[in-house]
Order: sequence, then C-alpha cells, then structure tokens
Amino acid sequence: MYLVLMIVGVALWAVAHLFKRIAPDARASMGDGGKGAVALVLLVSIILMVIGFRGADVGQVWYPPVWATHLNNLLVLIAIFMMSPAPRKGKLLNSMRHPMLTGFGLWALAHLLVNGDLASVILFGGLLLWAVAEVVAINRAEPRWQPSEFGTYAKDGMFLVASIVLMGVIGYIHSWLGYWPFG
Repeated sequence: MYLVLMIVGVALWAVAHLFKRIAPDARASMGDGGKGAVALVLLVSIILMVIGFRGADVGQVWYPPVWATHLNNLLVLIAIFMMSPAPRKGKLLNSMRHPMLTGFGLWALAHLLVNGDLASVILFGGLLLWAVAEVVAINRAEPRWQPSEFGTYAKDGMFLVASIVLMGVIGYIHSWLGYWPFG
C-alpha cells in the first residue's frame, strides 16, 4: 500500500513537471490558473512520497558500504550548491545549462548510494529518472541556449557558505526525523 502511494507520488511529480513540455497546448490553455493546479499536484505528490516512504516496510536490495556516507555528504553539498542561485549569479557553473536539475539528480544519486532498501531505490531512483527525463525534454523543446552574463567568484563563495549552512540545517532535520546523515 505504502509503496503504491510513493510510486503514485513520484509519477505525479514527474507528470506535473513534464506537463508543460509534454502537452504545451493543454498547459497554455490553462492560463495563469494552471500554475496553481500544477503547484497543487506537486504538493500532493510530495505528501504521497513522504507518506509512502515513511510507511514502507521493505527489505534491503543491497547493503551500502560505510564509506558511501562520506561520498553522499560531499555529493549532497555539491547538489545543494548547484540548486542554489550560484549557477546564475556566480562564475563557476554559469555555463552549465541545467545546474538545478543536475544538482537534483546528483542529490538523488547520492541518496541511492547510502540507502539500499527498496523504498529508497524506488523513490530516489524514480526522482533521478525524472531529472534526466526533464533535461532531455527541455533540450528537445528548446534546443538553443546561451548562458547568462557571468557573475563573480565572490558570489560563488557566498553561495558555498550558504550551502554548507543549509546542509547543516538539513542534517539536523534528518537527525530529528531519525536518520543520522553524517556517519
């Protein structure tokens, strides 16, 4: 039951995000009201993913090695940085077309490294597949792309510090929920 809720949540997440690319005319016909509808579907998808993941009682598909925790933390930190405003306002990632989706995919991959249970494989694997599909869909819909004006390394540094702080907050929330993320 819980795995089904989680799978439905991942599917809704993917469909809501890809809707604009898959059915542009249908999305355009919804006008500004479509934003609220998509946001509502995304909220429902997150709720379903959380309930499904937290309630799933499934076995291990594999047993992650101890060192994977450290690699996970490094990858999550990089993912947080990539999903921050740094790629648009800084200099390091300015030439990257999809830093947020790449960061999201990196976040999902990092979580696959340290969670070998079936629920995690479905959740994080599904979200990783969505991020890749989203990049492909965007590139097909909008093949021409130019990077914005370069920012500064100072902005990159500011967002790196903010990413470290945010990772600490996220780690605290994980530990509060019963998942100690720092090995």
